Amino acid sequence: MQEAPEARQALAAPDAPNAPEEPAVAPRARRRGRTVLLVATAAVLGAVAGTCTGYLIQADREPTRLPSLSQPTLARAKGPAPEPLSAAQDRRVRTDGDLRKLLLPRPSGARDVPFPPGHDGWLSLAEYAGTYKRPEVAFQNQVKSEFRRAAVTTWRTNDTHSVEIHLVQYHQEEDVAAIEQMDNGTYWAERDSGNRSWPVPGTGDGRAYVDSTPDRKPGYLPVYSAEAHAWRGDIAMDIYVYDTKPVSKKEIMSLAERQVGRL
Repeated sequence: MQEAPEARQALAAPDAPNAPEEPAVAPRARRRGRTVLLVATAAVLGAVAGTCTGYLIQADREPTRLPSLSQPTLARAKGPAPEPLSAAQDRRVRTDGDLRKLLLPRPSGARDVPFPPGHDGWLSLAEYAGTYKRPEVAFQNQVKSEFRRAAVTTWRTNDTHSVEIHLVQYHQEEDVAAIEQMDNGTYWAERDSGNRSWPVPGTGDGRAYVDSTPDRKPGYLPVYSAEAHAWRGDIAMDIYVYDTKPVSKKEIMSLAERQVGRL
């Protein structure tokens, strides 16, 4: 199972090969040859001569009459303006509001995690990129993906069990970045052979993963994890669950279905 979101690989491809060492002194730029300069000068003179000839021809012609600026009067519609669409009819009515309100509420009795990410439920671009193993690459990729904003919620039900949910929204003026963000999450989750996965109902291609092999580090308790990735419109959803005992399929699936339902 992949590590916590801050320890996971960034959105970029694998590291580039080592670049050759640069010389102590950068090579000088070669001066442009004189022959090229003469050809360029002749081209400019030819363009000027052609422009002058065209101007003289146009000056002898009668001016073309411009069309009338008056336009027919448009009839004004009668009756009241249509009512704006409700949140049930227009999804953007909800998603353009406070994104934090779309996050799953904490369960009864849940407590804060020791070091909650972000500030007041928001993750800045730098803070969100800092959740990846290579923040500098993640930052660049999120800028290219037209990152808009990210909301986060975390809680723990006991000293070892914790949940973290991200909702990341994109402008999507150039690309459908929410799908790409989900694909990135599922790509890294499926690389771990210890993961079992299931489709999240109602998401099309969203998936939930449960790790059957704990992450072991010297001096630390073994940590099991589960995660889910999906998207809806311009929002990508990432859910992570951690515990010292195996996380159940029922828990991660329930979290994923309920969170997607709020979108």
